[in-house]
Formats: sequence, structure tokens, C-alpha cells
Amino acid sequence: MAEAKTQQTKINPADFLEAVEPPAKRDDAFEIDALFRRITGHEPAMWGPSIVGYGSYRTTYSSGRKVRWLRTGFSPRKAKHSLYLMGGYCDELTGERRDALLTKLGKHKTGKSCLYINKLADVDMDVLEEMIRNDWEAMLRLYPED
Repeated sequence: MAEAKTQQTKINPADFLEAVEPPAKRDDAFEIDALFRRITGHEPAMWGPSIVGYGSYRTTYSSGRKVRWLRTGFSPRKAKHSLYLMGGYCDELTGERRDALLTKLGKHKTGKSCLYINKLADVDMDVLEEMIRNDWEAMLRLYPED
């Protein structure tokens, strides 16, 4: 099986989060980590040098390439927090629910399976929690086994 370029590592997620700068971004990162832990029930693992992931799944791309990837997670990037929400990308109904919630979320940008937030103060945390929960549930339904 050809593996994904970004692999799960042995880096301690707490050490990584402690090193996030500036301090306000670090505080947000710890709050995001607590939110993901509460929703997923999983301890985080690092994927590559900068992605904090919760759970994993195996999938096969349309090219036939098989990979193992994080079910959900985030990266406290310098400019914005990147949240990896694959459920809405993989499941049409979850994507529609996500799109409706985005109108209530607050200041954000989106990518194909990413949500970009500058700081948590810019968003409604209840809406963010619902989005992450919906995506997590979709991933468990679509990919029940690791």
C-alpha cells in the first residue's frame, strides 16, 4: 500500500501545542484540542510536524492508491487555524449541513475539506462544535474501522 505523504509521528501533541506562537494562538490551540477530545473521545496524535489528529481511517483514492489518514484534526498555523473536517467532504448530506452551519459560524474561510479560522473569538463556538460533531459522526459512519 502506498502511504500518504503525511504520516502519524511520535511527536508529543502537548509539546507541539506548548510551542505554538504567539501565546493567543497557543491558547486557542489548547481550546480547540479540548473541543476535539470532548467530541471524539480520542487522545490526539501528531500527523507530520504540525497536524494534531484524532482517530484515523483507511481509504482508497479514485487512482487506486490506499492511504491511512486522520479522521479529523487541526493545525494551528501561523496565519490561521486549519481544521480538517473530512466528513462534509466525503458525505453529501453532512456537507449540506456544514454549509448551512457556516452561515452562522462567524468569520472564516473554507477549502475543500478545511475550515480556516483566524481566532476562536471570531466564531460561534456552539456552531463550531456542532460542525465538528457532524463531521466526526459522518466519518464513523462512512469508515467504521481503522
